[in-house]
Amino acid sequence: MPVKLGSKLPAESEARIEIIPLIDVMFFLLASFMLVSLSMVNLKSVKVNLPTATTATLDTKRDFVSISVDKAGTIFLDKQVVGPNEMVLRLNDWRHTNDNVRVFISGDQDVRYGAVMRVLDLVRSTGIQKVAFEIRDAKPNP
Repeated sequence: MPVKLGSKLPAESEARIEIIPLIDVMFFLLASFMLVSLSMVNLKSVKVNLPTATTATLDTKRDFVSISVDKAGTIFLDKQVVGPNEMVLRLNDWRHTNDNVRVFISGDQDVRYGAVMRVLDLVRSTGIQKVAFEIRDAKPNP
């Protein structure tokens, strides 16, 4: 094989694409998208003081509706104040477009039990069966 002047490589060497830097870039992009998508989940609910539970499991999915009940008993559907009738109408519309819709109910720990149960009853009256209560982790005892 002919050798170029001043080079110890053959003149007909093929160009190579180094994939190790590409793997680093792809890993960075993957991690960035995962962090952004996880932070977007919390944007749909109203800030309430959640009760604690020690046997809770984290359950976050797409295609969900967030219903919050604040201390005064006001109902929020995806951060918008709604009345019971409007909530039922919007949930019915949502269920007709997606049969697997999930509802997360987050009630302030100081709200009356009946207010949260009334919201649960209204959600179930629309035919939605996938309902979960949002809670926060209990602080470990030192």
